[in-house]
Amino acid sequence: MGPRRCDKADEEVRLGKLDGRVAIVTGGGRGIGRAAAELFASEGAQVVVATRSAGPGQDVVDAITETGGTAVLDTLDMGDRQAVRAMVMRAGDRFGRIDIILHNAAYLMPASLADMPDDVLDSMFDVGIKAAFWLTKDALPWLAKSPAGRILVTSSVAGNRKSLPGRVHYGSAKMAVTGFVRGAALELARRGITVNAIEPGLTRTHALECNATEEQIAAMGAQVPVGRPGTPQEIAAGFLFLASDEAAYTTGQTLTMDGGASLGDPHGLLSERED
Repeated sequence: MGPRRCDKADEEVRLGKLDGRVAIVTGGGRGIGRAAAELFASEGAQVVVATRSAGPGQDVVDAITETGGTAVLDTLDMGDRQAVRAMVMRAGDRFGRIDIILHNAAYLMPASLADMPDDVLDSMFDVGIKAAFWLTKDALPWLAKSPAGRILVTSSVAGNRKSLPGRVHYGSAKMAVTGFVRGAALELARRGITVNAIEPGLTRTHALECNATEEQIAAMGAQVPVGRPGTPQEIAAGFLFLASDEAAYTTGQTLTMDGGASLGDPHGLLSERED
């Protein structure tokens, strides 16, 4: 008996892990947000790229649409309660569904505890943690109807693992993300919605590259057990897992992706490493 001949109808059609779903990605213009928006779109999601600045956000939308994906731009200040509500309503009205929220937007303004202006503290918590509450509350009617509702938040090792000078407000807001994730996960589990976060370590983002030289980045990377900074694409891959059906049994968790930096002093390991 000869080999079976297959026609095109027999060929398996690959569906993306997020095929047909709608994702809102805040802070989607650069770094981890951009990488996640592009990866989600490549896996079949329709993506709302939410950014403060139109230019970087439009670049992401263009990159997605040029490769056959679907994305729209929405510009807003994530620290503005009414603007967040309006953005979510626009997304729901446009697509008729919302399945995934990735709150990646952050407010970065170093300040010492003694000299911190009240408006800087307010903005840090408005964007860093209150916006996660707002997004969840506003999108809940759609998320509850989704077959796979997902709420995802970018945290930081600066919240749970280590402190940084001039970042007590940043670390406090990121630490609050852990409490939000655990509490919201418990409250929303029976509604079919999972809630998880990722806390990246040293990652080659736009912010890092704007504030450090290549020599400094290399030196910081050398202190990481794996010997380098992470990439936005690597963090985005973690978010793709948490957004996918494979993570349906995972909720209330904060995944650390830091190249092993939170494990302890790496110098003994690095000194024994062979090139």
